[in-house]
Amino acid sequence: MAIRLIVGLGNPGPEYEQTRHNAGFWLVDNLANSQPGCRLQRESRFNALAAKTTISGREVWLLEPQTYMNRSGQSVGALARFFKIAPDEILVVHDELDLAPGVIKMKKGGSSGGHNGLKDITAALGTQDYWRMRIGIGHPRALGLAQPVADFVLHRPRKEEQALIEETIDKGLRIIPLAIEGKMDIATMQLHSA
Repeated sequence: MAIRLIVGLGNPGPEYEQTRHNAGFWLVDNLANSQPGCRLQRESRFNALAAKTTISGREVWLLEPQTYMNRSGQSVGALARFFKIAPDEILVVHDELDLAPGVIKMKKGGSSGGHNGLKDITAALGTQDYWRMRIGIGHPRALGLAQPVADFVLHRPRKEEQALIEETIDKGLRIIPLAIEGKMDIATMQLHSA
């Protein structure tokens, strides 16, 4: 199945813009900015910023829910139902505590791993059977920090972490055309070996 909807997860508002939890927004912002004439615009029927663009000769929706992370499924479910997009045609891009900054992975299905955005999307779609692009932000314990996880994800990455996260976003952007063409095995292999 080809990807027809790319969802970036994050929290709306300037106070969250630069926080680790918004890594999914960062990738989708970069993707939208790289497409001629593509601008994310408020779509009240989906409670999201959305844009339709053409990549690799195929139409694809870009979506950033504006519901706060733990209600992301409202936007994803609404757009997917409206445009008849199947769960396995959806790629959700999100921050991942279990991966170090500088690591990016892609997989289909699996548990939410405690990620509230994924939990809500799974509930809205009625299945875990959608694609995820996981951008490593590290875990406070692994990074030698005493911060609680909830506090950690809502703060800016340190300078050296930010540079690594930006590198992984670039890697993710490079394989998006393959995902849109439905070449998920090749896209995953290239991403994991990059």
